[in-house]
Amino acid sequence: MSPDPAAPITQLLLRWNAGEESCRDELIPLVEQELRRIARRQMRKEREGHTLQTTALVNEAYLKLVDQSRANWQNRAHFLAVAASLMRRILVDHARGLCRNKRGGIAGHMPLDENFAFSPAKSASLIALDDALQDLARVEPRKAQVVEMRYFGGLSVEETAEALHVHPNTIVRDWALARAWLKRELTRGSGAVG
Repeated sequence: MSPDPAAPITQLLLRWNAGEESCRDELIPLVEQELRRIARRQMRKEREGHTLQTTALVNEAYLKLVDQSRANWQNRAHFLAVAASLMRRILVDHARGLCRNKRGGIAGHMPLDENFAFSPAKSASLIALDDALQDLARVEPRKAQVVEMRYFGGLSVEETAEALHVHPNTIVRDWALARAWLKRELTRGSGAVG
């Protein structure tokens, strides 16, 4: 049986939880590529010519991650899920800032799957998706977490199940139900069909 590649990251996170601040320096090279992967995935969903670059998104998210004084890191999957959520929040805040000055309509047709493709009004679409995701989190918090981890973070079913301490079949079911719920809410909000 081969060693678990996530084990060193989990060990460093547990040491960090115990108050050993110096382990953050050891953590950076181990998680940097995964943070870049998450950032690239999220940036692919953004509009052309976005003013944030992948490196800036990674850096800003990492600064917020290390500033998490109350985080109780469980493992690598939990860390990456929080990172994905922070990156999404950074992009949404950026989009909201851009849309404050532009009173355009929100894009309608938004298929929710792993190959999600935004319409041309990507900033407005991201805001609409964020609003719908926040609504989902109020009624079904775990399903909203599954969307964040799977869609925004690119975590596998197994990684998401590990982070949420549930069986992978639960993640598959939650993912399908969350996608249907979000599609209905986004369609209802835009008047679009599909």
